[in-house]
Amino acid sequence: MLGVQFAILRREPGAATWLWYVGIGAWTFVTYAFFAAVTTKENKPALRDGLNGAWLVAVVATQSIAVLGCLVAPSFSAPEGPLFVAAAMHLAGLMLYMPLIGLLLYRWLFLDLTPQQLTPPYWINMGALAISTLAGARLLQSTDSSRLLNDLAPFLRGSTFFCWAAATWWIPLLLVLGFWRHVIRRFPLTYDPQYWGMVFPLGMYTVCTVQLAQALELPGLVSVARVFVWFALAAWLAAFTSMVVVLSGALSRRRRAMP
Repeated sequence: MLGVQFAILRREPGAATWLWYVGIGAWTFVTYAFFAAVTTKENKPALRDGLNGAWLVAVVATQSIAVLGCLVAPSFSAPEGPLFVAAAMHLAGLMLYMPLIGLLLYRWLFLDLTPQQLTPPYWINMGALAISTLAGARLLQSTDSSRLLNDLAPFLRGSTFFCWAAATWWIPLLLVLGFWRHVIRRFPLTYDPQYWGMVFPLGMYTVCTVQLAQALELPGLVSVARVFVWFALAAWLAAFTSMVVVLSGALSRRRRAMP
């Protein structure tokens, strides 16, 4: 994500490319170390205790490599190379999402779920699809620079629109479950760092909708993003304000406790 900022806001492809390489290295180490460690671990937790939306960060990380790869590709003398990597990462991210979301839905539908267990990172159910949509849209916008992407364009159009439609499907359900958690079951709505795991998907849905509208030449979708961006901003402000209040209170208590 930092590399994307350098590529778009600062227009520094050199820094963005360096961060892309760093991201690929970090992704390789963390992804395979994590899955190998979890696979070989003894005394594994039950599905109800060991699985939540945070597992989908693996998908988000994979798709982020694809997004940045598309942005840095024009700075290469042969952009086909980074675009090939970006396409492969995008498809790998979709591969990871399918079994993980199936397990998450099984955990929701057939095992007990308490308000305490319905944590904000479950919004990554939608966020992982949103960044997958963004990666697909960026690949579609790069088809002129790669014969492979040009050949894959029909598939990418369908799969990218599928990701956006599925991400859209998740939003009402997550809102209903949030209402159940905090209004019906009266779980306290207090600051928790995990709420930032809800802010990211909201912002990513806005961005991916704009890019999808451009990639598929569907300008009507931009109006969706123009409305949704206010919800994303409101969520960010709520999380940030709550964080400042909590930190300020903690610092005040610490000062009063000091001799």
